[in-house]
Amino acid sequence: MDLSDHRQSYQQGSLADLGLPDTPFHLFQAWFDEAVAANLPEPYAMSLATCGADNRPSVRIVLMRELTEQGVVFYTNYDSAKGQDIDSNPYAEVLFFWQAQERQVRLAGKITKVDVAKSAAYFAKRPRESQLGAWVSQPQSGVVENRAYMEQKFAELDKQYADNVPYPEFWGGYELVVDTAEFWQGRAGRMHDRMRYQKHGDTWQVERLLP
Repeated sequence: MDLSDHRQSYQQGSLADLGLPDTPFHLFQAWFDEAVAANLPEPYAMSLATCGADNRPSVRIVLMRELTEQGVVFYTNYDSAKGQDIDSNPYAEVLFFWQAQERQVRLAGKITKVDVAKSAAYFAKRPRESQLGAWVSQPQSGVVENRAYMEQKFAELDKQYADNVPYPEFWGGYELVVDTAEFWQGRAGRMHDRMRYQKHGDTWQVERLLP
């Protein structure tokens, strides 16, 4: 399959050298709000890249559930493949790609667990089906014989927890504390705008990268 003739010219926006916010979070918030206003599908979806003890990178889509003053929060099973990677190597990166606006954002840094009370509060807000699904997926990424087993387990848990689905201690939130952020805006002729924020102490340095 030859895709060499498939290409698109990017011409929707730009990033100036001057006038950018002092921190990447203000620019990210502005771009994210524009993605939401444009009704893009799941603009909070991000690719999470980790690399564990085997030194083999892994990437998957997770959902950002909070933008904080220092990074982004997502939730998952702590015993999952990604959780094991993070235990071995807490440094990771996420990528947001908003194709309709010809933009992408890379956020890199160190991952830490969020407070248990915060994780439990978020779990309580999830739909009941998602709560039960978290219990079925233990350990997440584990091998299962067939789908019938999963559905049977779901039904059993649904009956067992008829009144309330308890919070599973093996499940919770992670926060990626960002120390590097790159904003990419597509431009014509592949002369893309790339602005990188890097944290030094309590301040952020902004620099332009070649496309």
